[in-house]
Amino acid sequence: MITPVLLAALALVLTGPAPALLARSGWPYRIPRAAVALWQSIALAAVLAALGAGIALSYSAAGEPGHPRFDPSSPRDLLAGAILALTALVGVKLLWAAGRVAVGTRARRKRHRDLVDVLATPDGLIPGLRVLAEETPLAYCLPALRGSRVVVSVGALDRLDDSELRAVLAHEQAHLRARHDLVLEAFTALHTAFPRWVRSDVALEQARTLVELLADDDARRRNGPRPLARALVALAGAPAPEAAMAASKSATVLRVQRLADPEPRYPWLSAATYAAAAALLVVPTITVAAPIVAAIVNAVS
Repeated sequence: MITPVLLAALALVLTGPAPALLARSGWPYRIPRAAVALWQSIALAAVLAALGAGIALSYSAAGEPGHPRFDPSSPRDLLAGAILALTALVGVKLLWAAGRVAVGTRARRKRHRDLVDVLATPDGLIPGLRVLAEETPLAYCLPALRGSRVVVSVGALDRLDDSELRAVLAHEQAHLRARHDLVLEAFTALHTAFPRWVRSDVALEQARTLVELLADDDARRRNGPRPLARALVALAGAPAPEAAMAASKSATVLRVQRLADPEPRYPWLSAATYAAAAALLVVPTITVAAPIVAAIVNAVS
């Protein structure tokens, strides 16, 4: 009975205190790639721990019966079955949320991409670049497996000089190459799957900020920090479609301050963060697999 309690406690820690503490820390912004991996492992470990708690509790409730078959007349087997069914329902809800987010996001992007292709002018030099005849400064990308778009408005072209425009385009193309949208989809699915009174916005907001930092680092290496910093200030507060990824969408002050410093290099901190991310997945993964393996061995024997 100790295992399900420990797993439930781990799930609670990973959905409450741990994300809140990590979000208040400044060091993840120094190593955004490793920090994204850590946030992903926290989210996945929390799900695995919650599911593992249900599976382990079901296995404990069934006891050690002398027969491998489910006995509907046994109160212990009925309780174990109910716990297992509830755990399976949670897993199905997570998968349903992931599918709904993926389908909905792609549908919104396709509609917006079709609209952009009708209203905007293709750029003859940069494939996928579309220029909107709009005075509001806009710069964003629409990721897709095929047919990605980078959209800028006439207002943005008027406000940015050549070096700033190159930096913004590099930022958006970094999002497209790395498929940062898939990272955000996973966090959005988890956020959507849980009830309002349980879920927190912390992990999703942190993921949004960290992928912007990753794109900033790519653009910094290609064009230098100053043009990108000036472009972020020029585009601060610019609107963006819900399904798009925009250079000015989040944490502008933090990102400009970060660009003012030398490019961060913290190999040991990154290595320690990756190790922590891997370690977080070991315990819940093993404890989820253990009762399943034990049940299979018991049934075979």
